[in-house]
Amino acid sequence: MKKLYRSKKNKMISGFLGGLGEFIGIDPTILRLIYVLLCLLTGFLPLLIFYLIAAAIVPEENSKPPKIEN
Repeated sequence: MKKLYRSKKNKMISGFLGGLGEFIGIDPTILRLIYVLLCLLTGFLPLLIFYLIAAAIVPEENSKPPKIEN
């Protein structure tokens, strides 16, 4: 099963849109253009909040889960 990760190699700010592009098989540049267009049409705040939350929740590529010590 494929998992969504923030991209390390295809990032501009946090790598979320780069990882999303890799996940769904679309060029991340197209996703970035769509994101900017939607920001302009809907106002910056809703999509900015979405981006910040997604960047905080989606793990970075090749990151290891924290070890739980007993």
